[in-house]
Amino acid sequence: MPEDKDILEIYKQEGKQEYAFNLLVRKYSERLYWHIRKLTCSHDDANDLLQSTLVKIWQNLPTFREESKLYTWIYRIATNETLTFLKRKRLSSFLSLSDYDSVLENKLQSDKYFNGDKLQLALQKAILKLPDKQRAVFNLRYFQQMKYEDISEIMNTSVGALKASYHHAYHKIKAELENEFE
Repeated sequence: MPEDKDILEIYKQEGKQEYAFNLLVRKYSERLYWHIRKLTCSHDDANDLLQSTLVKIWQNLPTFREESKLYTWIYRIATNETLTFLKRKRLSSFLSLSDYDSVLENKLQSDKYFNGDKLQLALQKAILKLPDKQRAVFNLRYFQQMKYEDISEIMNTSVGALKASYHHAYHKIKAELENEFE
């Protein structure tokens, strides 16, 4: 798979935009899907959001200024799309007097694609109890193993704030797991 800078060079060549975009899709689709899926707990929602993310990438790629890394720019789009989706879902569940956190937990438990053991399920439930942005930070750092500097670009916040957010998330999850397995 070509490096991002090579994909961007191909994209700049006359008539090669679609080919370069297809390279991006092949390179990032699966990673973005799992990033989104960890936040939504839904295969269908993750697929829909991935498609929406890819459309936004396609629409905005001509204006990408290369001030950030391509992959952090792509993840920022995916993260923003997902956080906006979750906010809308929470608002609509608030208006319908249902608890969207319970909805997410039920989606996780009924997910036919989830094949984890009791500990993995408990970990995912604990992660779901985090605020959305803190959950995104935790997932990017813990599961995607991204550097704080890259997460900083994605979340548009300082490295110090991210480290604090991750630290708080870690301790909340640890406490949840300790309660679960006492």
